[in-house]
Amino acid sequence: MSDLTPLARLGGHLATDLRDVTSDPEALDSTGWWAVVADYEGGLRCARFGDVRAAPLPGPVPGRWRGPAPQDWVSSLDHAAYTEGVRRIRAAIATGDVYQVNLCRVLSAPLPDPSPRACDIDQLTARLAQGTPAAHAGTVRLPAHGIEIATASPELYLARDGSAVESGPIKGTGRSAADLGDKERAENVMITDLVRNDLGRVCVPGSITVPELCSAEPYRGLVHLVSTVRGELPKDAKRPWARLLEDTFPPGSITGAPKSSALRLIDALEAAPRGPYTGGIGWVDADRGVGELAVGIRTFWIEREHPHALLRFGAGAGIIWDSDPEAEWRETELKASRLLAVASGEYEEDKTAPRPGSVRKST
Repeated sequence: MSDLTPLARLGGHLATDLRDVTSDPEALDSTGWWAVVADYEGGLRCARFGDVRAAPLPGPVPGRWRGPAPQDWVSSLDHAAYTEGVRRIRAAIATGDVYQVNLCRVLSAPLPDPSPRACDIDQLTARLAQGTPAAHAGTVRLPAHGIEIATASPELYLARDGSAVESGPIKGTGRSAADLGDKERAENVMITDLVRNDLGRVCVPGSITVPELCSAEPYRGLVHLVSTVRGELPKDAKRPWARLLEDTFPPGSITGAPKSSALRLIDALEAAPRGPYTGGIGWVDADRGVGELAVGIRTFWIEREHPHALLRFGAGAGIIWDSDPEAEWRETELKASRLLAVASGEYEEDKTAPRPGSVRKST
């Protein structure tokens, strides 16, 4: 992979000339322009680049992305395991342990040709941008550090401009606005309150506001409920990025409420690490005190430390007392189907969408 040079495409920037890579969050409060990848499990990689310029996302180049065959995708939780997980979460809600838990599964498939000429993660970003455009689309490609990520995330985890901080939790998904009822709004309100509490740990008391609550935003193939939470950091805040990550990670929309109880249930029920899925992916300009981190949803990543290089992708749903196990399984299918079709498209001759509900359970 040595001929795939390190780069990051994030927030309308193209960053090259890699200078440093660190796991120290305080680097984000130092100097320079950084690409940031925070795994759900807590692993952090911050990469400082020397050449950063405005640039659009790339266009697809024929032959530079050969995705998995649609029938090769396997799921960390099959239909039976996932629906049983929903029932167990509902039982925990009934006893008052939690109010909401985000239950996820990770889908994986071997890449038929892992060579750089046919497996450039930046080219998967190009295809995602055509098939599923998103506000926080981008690439982080650091082959020597095991990071190859293409994201089409629509969800803002943290934005900072000086002392102003904002988050945009998404919770509630349907095929159309008509599918977004009381159950979806209850999900969103609970998570918005959790995000308010998280930001309240680091922001000035009384500065937290919710200028938008449960706004329906359409995306290609589905509709989300989105809220906006804002706060102000103290003017003399020390280590602001490091503190924000310490006090708000993992993002509330992909954990549950109360967060500590939800995290314990997620640990017990999910069968595979989430990795960058549902973590934080984005950029920080430390010199200007600005940056944006997206929630790592609608995100693919390559893992090469296997007999065959694997492409991975995650899908999940927020579970509350009103959740129906079959409906929650179908929501994960809805979220995954278009994106898996894009990732497999060049390999699949008829371009039909793979059915994530029919993939095999991984072993």
